[in-house]
Amino acid sequence: MCSHSAPKDRSVPDFQQSALIIVDVQNDFLPGGALAVPDGNEVIAPVNILSGMGFAAVIATQDWHPADHCSFTTQDGPWPVHCIAASTGADFPSALHLRPVSHIIHKGMAQDRDSYSAFFDNDHETSTGLDHLLHGLKVSHVVVCGLALDFCVAATARDAMRCGFRTDIALEACRGITSDQAPLLHDLQTQGVGLIKNI
Repeated sequence: MCSHSAPKDRSVPDFQQSALIIVDVQNDFLPGGALAVPDGNEVIAPVNILSGMGFAAVIATQDWHPADHCSFTTQDGPWPVHCIAASTGADFPSALHLRPVSHIIHKGMAQDRDSYSAFFDNDHETSTGLDHLLHGLKVSHVVVCGLALDFCVAATARDAMRCGFRTDIALEACRGITSDQAPLLHDLQTQGVGLIKNI
């Protein structure tokens, strides 16, 4: 797990030291997909706006599961089969602008554990390498967006804070599974995560 302490300076970020993390905007999480997030397609336009804002790095994540992944209901897990590696469901939608994306992080690749966060598997020990990548790029601030707000986006934001990055969530570019996100957002704010309400 990261040993860095979260920074307290909340000044306006310098985009040259900031990264955009686009979490799991994949076909299976969009309307008609195997695990569709309600109105998930509505994040695409604001994500495209964000990715063109001049971030030092734009990182997109993909769930990239083996066919027998432990999270699937076929393996007594909580979720329907989704985002099998190299499948159409795991692909990015054609409307998502990929030209600004500088790095892609695959997660959830181990059969025996899931990975909500873009930084770590759910064991909080196995790293995806994102922490080291961002520190190597001299990034000090991240903006997180994508799907789903109450699972992978929130987990990514919490781990970003733990890894020492000033962290904001762009709410306009997120959608969640549950209807009431207020308790989650309050909890994230108490942990130091900033909320960007308008792009």
